[in-house]
Amino acid sequence: MKKLITSIYLIFSLSFLFAQAGGKNTYEFLNLPSGARTAALGGVNVSHYDNDLVFVLSNPALLRTDMNEKISLSYINYISDINFGYVSYARNFENIGMFALGLQYINYGDFIHANEYGEIYGNFSAAEYSFNISYANQLSPKIYYGGSLKTIYSDFYQYFSSGLALDAGLSYVDTAKLFSAGLVIKNAGFQIKPYTKGFHEPLPFDLQIGFTQKLRHAPFRFSLTAHNLTKWHLRYTSVFDNSYELNSNENLADTTFGQKLNKFMNGVGRVGDEFIRHFVIGVEIVPTDNFYLSIAYNYRRRTEMLIETSPKIVGLSFGAGLRLSKFNVSYGLASYHLAGMSHHFSLGVNLSEFYKNKNL
Repeated sequence: MKKLITSIYLIFSLSFLFAQAGGKNTYEFLNLPSGARTAALGGVNVSHYDNDLVFVLSNPALLRTDMNEKISLSYINYISDINFGYVSYARNFENIGMFALGLQYINYGDFIHANEYGEIYGNFSAAEYSFNISYANQLSPKIYYGGSLKTIYSDFYQYFSSGLALDAGLSYVDTAKLFSAGLVIKNAGFQIKPYTKGFHEPLPFDLQIGFTQKLRHAPFRFSLTAHNLTKWHLRYTSVFDNSYELNSNENLADTTFGQKLNKFMNGVGRVGDEFIRHFVIGVEIVPTDNFYLSIAYNYRRRTEMLIETSPKIVGLSFGAGLRLSKFNVSYGLASYHLAGMSHHFSLGVNLSEFYKNKNL
């Protein structure tokens, strides 16, 4: 049972898209990046438009007719023996719009069932699932809208829960200017059945907005995404970090001008620190339409998870992808902590290309 609690704690603490401080919401697995390309771009991106079905989980308005008859499969080797993934399929219905079906899951591994005396009764596992259906259509030549309905089931051995959540998004794409933007409301919903009767927990509600710009004469595509916009304070107070804290026992009227200035600058630093925690920046190098390399920086993840004596690449993520006529493969590496990285693998299959070849 101790292993289960530790694993769940890791998931909650490493989820970087929660609308409130970690541990105050349930179903935090909904915020994990279930695609290699999303993970490589820092874990959050609601504006990227590149005919990739993986991004639909981030913003349903990114579902396009170009994704018709496509399948996306993702597998993530997470921390310890935790694994999660996502599978989705998209289909266009003429004069109705685009639909996509998806299944998101996380498996926390196997655990030994024992009592307080060490007597072993057997093994058990813990997992969570979300089956979702997405819809998108075109509002104008440059504006798209979409929504996703998620049904959620959580199984923590003797504790079970179910819920409903809704994502709603907008996407703006200007192909002439190589610019796109996205806005999405995520995980608006409720628990149908709580783990404990009479105790309903909130879902990780969030508001996100992002922008993506490709340079016309250079192979670079930049993305800036703002998340957790429903909550300003993302920084937690730690007894080991008081860099931006004023001493409540000091009276500013009794200090020198230099001390007052120093405290003022500390306050400015705190505001700046809170502000930057809401943003993730990602860059893709795209020499051709069929290949990309990516790198991203998540300031909040780095600030909260690094070890001062050995920060290394915590908060950075990297990725690469290759697109062929029938397939596209992607890989993402996200560094959460000195002790753990996650490896993300995604495979996209274009079923319509098989149909074309069969008809020839």
